Amino acid sequence: MVAPVQSLCCRAVGVTVGVRSCLLPPYPCTSRFLRSKSGCRVDRLSKYLDNRAVVKPLVFIGSSNDDLRDFPAAARRAAGFELSAVQAGLMPSDFKPMATVGAGAYEIRVHVEGEWRVIYVAKFARAVYALHAFHKKTQRTRQEDIEIARTRYAQAKEAEK
Repeated sequence: MVAPVQSLCCRAVGVTVGVRSCLLPPYPCTSRFLRSKSGCRVDRLSKYLDNRAVVKPLVFIGSSNDDLRDFPAAARRAAGFELSAVQAGLMPSDFKPMATVGAGAYEIRVHVEGEWRVIYVAKFARAVYALHAFHKKTQRTRQEDIEIARTRYAQAKEAEK
């Protein structure tokens, strides 16, 4: 069954968004997200369609890559999934801001086969920097781990200049 042209979403099936062209299904525009007083608004979708194009590189500072490789396989996989979400501009599913490390630093909390943490900063334009990865054994983060992350934060700040 073919819908009349007036009910097609944005009068077209093929829409160019940024550099890529996307194929939208010819469904009636009934969603409040797509409609406004002026009619159908596919341009609002562009920020969601282009998210895959904006992926920052992940840079490990110091021994953070080696520390992450020491995680058990399941914890390493979960931390990698969370870091890939951060690279795409999203927030991890379980995180905590680490203001004591520096502005924009966050701690990814992995609860697989123990408690594992990855401290990262994504506020810089060039890359997402993994500052420190460690196994958390106490309720409070050790001051030693915070100091390591703080010095690596300074190194990431210098690399951005």
